[in-house]
Amino acid sequence: MSTYKGLLLLMGVMLLFTINNIKAQNPLILNQYTADPTARAFGNKIYVYPSHDIISSNGKGRVGWFCMEDYHVFSSENLTDWTDHGVIVSQNKVKWVDSTTYSMWAPDCISRNGKYYFYFPAPAKDPVYGRGSTVGVAVSDKPYGPFIPQPAPIDKVHGIDPNVFIDKDGQAYLYWSSRGFSVAKLKENMLELASEVQQPVGFPKTGLIEGPFLFERNGIYYMTYPHVQNKIERLEYATSSSPMGPFTFGGVLMDESASGCWTNHQSVVNFKNQWYLFYHNNDMSPKFDKNRSIRADSLFFNNDRTIRKVIPTLRGVGTTKATNKIQIDRYSLKSEKGTSIAFLDTLNYMGGWKTVLAAKDAWIQYNSVDFGKSKIRKIAIQASSKTGGNLQIRIDNINGPVIAKIEIPKGTEWNLASSALSKSYPGIHNFVVQLQDDNNIEIDWISFK
Repeated sequence: MSTYKGLLLLMGVMLLFTINNIKAQNPLILNQYTADPTARAFGNKIYVYPSHDIISSNGKGRVGWFCMEDYHVFSSENLTDWTDHGVIVSQNKVKWVDSTTYSMWAPDCISRNGKYYFYFPAPAKDPVYGRGSTVGVAVSDKPYGPFIPQPAPIDKVHGIDPNVFIDKDGQAYLYWSSRGFSVAKLKENMLELASEVQQPVGFPKTGLIEGPFLFERNGIYYMTYPHVQNKIERLEYATSSSPMGPFTFGGVLMDESASGCWTNHQSVVNFKNQWYLFYHNNDMSPKFDKNRSIRADSLFFNNDRTIRKVIPTLRGVGTTKATNKIQIDRYSLKSEKGTSIAFLDTLNYMGGWKTVLAAKDAWIQYNSVDFGKSKIRKIAIQASSKTGGNLQIRIDNINGPVIAKIEIPKGTEWNLASSALSKSYPGIHNFVVQLQDDNNIEIDWISFK
């Protein structure tokens, strides 16, 4: 093999392993742990910059605690199909970072003058930069990199969870948390402070508070943040007429997680005229809440400009193509009786979930499926049933017309069953899967052809 051909092969292999296409609802990313998502709309895509949880071990981080050594970036045009662009910054490749700490916590990224500035917290190995975490910047010509880290962290910034906001007048602000919130103006180069550090007022005095993320809407500045009011973090927000405050408490943005995940971390973005809240939970690590997964749900404002509390969903956001393998366990609605969700493999939580229908008339609904303009004529279901059983598919809702009936054969293995549709329904619709008898059927995925 020539050197040239070998180089092309190597580049192809590298591309295969660094750019992965992922289809998901909530959580958004299924092939790795992700947390602390900062979502940004750059052009016609959403880019999400999360932290990257990994499992700690002896010699790698603190066992039983958060462990993070690098950052990936993910992008999507439709909030359903996500591309992993690979590692953009690693603790091993930033010369001032102490690479024994595994503390690459919540980051942010902002665009200015054709450049992309990625802000990340990390402890420095040289005591000249001070103790604890400081904040560094990596710069790129593209939102997905390559990012080049600056040779030193930002002077006079000590803390975690950096957040950058550029106001309508062009002034940029850097926020971070360290026993409360700090803020300072940034110079035009986005690499240095342009003012003294201040502590904005109007935030809780008790309980852990971290993760500042500021956005502006109709002249109001909304500061969102996680706060431990009781035992675990909930998301709250405060408002101001100025990026520097003072702020006034606005309300609870999201309640404490039902799973008991100790942390949450958020960002808010307007994409194609809809607001979204990005956050995290421990979906794929139910027994260890230091390995988390990012999520997204729609966010709405009341007429008085307050934010309506966001209720977490499994369905999440975005429209799913009917021809995809649709994971109906990420449901929109389900019957109270006879419908449950379980892991496919309790030894491998990243393998995903299954839907279990275990009582006559039990049903589950999945919203916003794009059947396209062409006629969809067939449905296929990956299912398993020790007893065998029958399903019917309804369009739009539980009272909608039946468009297919499918018999699931008796057996212990996954089987692919299919049926013709009685009628095609072009456009975007919901659909419902309902059990017709008193048997038990487990469903992995559904697809239309």
